[in-house]
Amino acid sequence: MAKEKLNVAEMTDADLQSKLNSLEHEYQQMKFDHAVKGLGNPMELREMRRDIARILTEGRSRELAAMTPEQLEMRSKLRARRRRQK
Repeated sequence: MAKEKLNVAEMTDADLQSKLNSLEHEYQQMKFDHAVKGLGNPMELREMRRDIARILTEGRSRELAAMTPEQLEMRSKLRARRRRQK
């Protein structure tokens, strides 16, 4: 039985936030259960982390898409300054 891939592109911002909260809570619970008694399939932890990362990535891409050109230019300047400081 294959688990279906999380489709975050079709979710609204509120849905993304609520799904993120529930997945983070579920992930913490799974980590605890795995430490105490072990999981039947520890690869579920990896999939959970990846689902969380997908949601965070989609949220950040939406945040960047909503930025004005001035904000994007300021962001580029800050990133360039940080690269020079390294």
